[in-house]
Amino acid sequence: MINREWHLLSRPVGWPKPEDFALVEAEVKQPGEGQVLVRNKYLSVDPYMRGRMSAAKSYVAPFELGKVMQGGAVGEVIASGAENIAVGDHVLHFGGWREYATFDAAQAVKVDPDAAPLSTYLGVLGMTGLTAYAGLLRTASFKEGDSVFVSGAAGAVGGQVGQIARLKGASRVIGSAGSDEKVKLLVEEYGFDAAFNYKNGPVSQQLREAAPDGVDVYFDNVGGDHLEAAIGSLNQGGRIAICGMISVYNNTEAAPGPRNLARLIQTRGRIEGLLVGDHYDLQPQFVSEVGPWVASGALKYRETVVEGIENNLEAFLGVLRGDNTGKMIVKL
Repeated sequence: MINREWHLLSRPVGWPKPEDFALVEAEVKQPGEGQVLVRNKYLSVDPYMRGRMSAAKSYVAPFELGKVMQGGAVGEVIASGAENIAVGDHVLHFGGWREYATFDAAQAVKVDPDAAPLSTYLGVLGMTGLTAYAGLLRTASFKEGDSVFVSGAAGAVGGQVGQIARLKGASRVIGSAGSDEKVKLLVEEYGFDAAFNYKNGPVSQQLREAAPDGVDVYFDNVGGDHLEAAIGSLNQGGRIAICGMISVYNNTEAAPGPRNLARLIQTRGRIEGLLVGDHYDLQPQFVSEVGPWVASGALKYRETVVEGIENNLEAFLGVLRGDNTGKMIVKL
């Protein structure tokens, strides 16, 4: 059996280029004792992967040059040397960016394709969903009656943050997105109270108009001018959860910080970074609460699906450009 898998050839400077990567063929490794062989069906591409393409020290090890990259994936077990996972089971794992993956069964999480579509275990019921849930409720200490602002609100995490806030009793939910079509989605389908296209004018001005009484919680997926605007509109005791800063991921020089950090003294505001890996203890609570919302349609989600392993890189670049609405998924 021949596997097609993506390798990182060189560390990108600025925007990643096709020549930094290669789609190569490799022999499929059969599973040994305690291992499984999985035929991947859906792959995840996420903004954080840009950081792993750099050699800079971070919270997760960088991708190794000349070796297959990694990412979330869900697929079907086609051979098993493990007692607790059988051929035909479907599992969630991190052996993405390839068609077949062989790994220790301890790294696999069984999922039920009859309970929810397989792709949702990479998005609304997966890591991005848990990121939204933990970031809003734990990191940002959301409470009923809070006014919430979410940047990148039409993305996989942002869209779920806004809807959870609404379902939990937010007084007002505001989102920013990069197109008028996405703004319409946020208001008409996701139930945001207000949304704006950040390309249509200064973020600070648009936020003040959308949230004239200020915001209590800001969930940051973008950084840059969005973070500065949120600090400017933060109410007393406001909280900011930093999940991502996609606006600076491809910068070759350090981006200037917000110019109004001193305002946090006045508001007694708090900024805290968020890594989903610190909050896996919330997984059972997350599934038990969010699962029924998804099943009933109370919480809606979108997926942008790209077909074929050969288009995995283009799908990833599309996430950095903001091409996706909801979770970007590669279907094999």
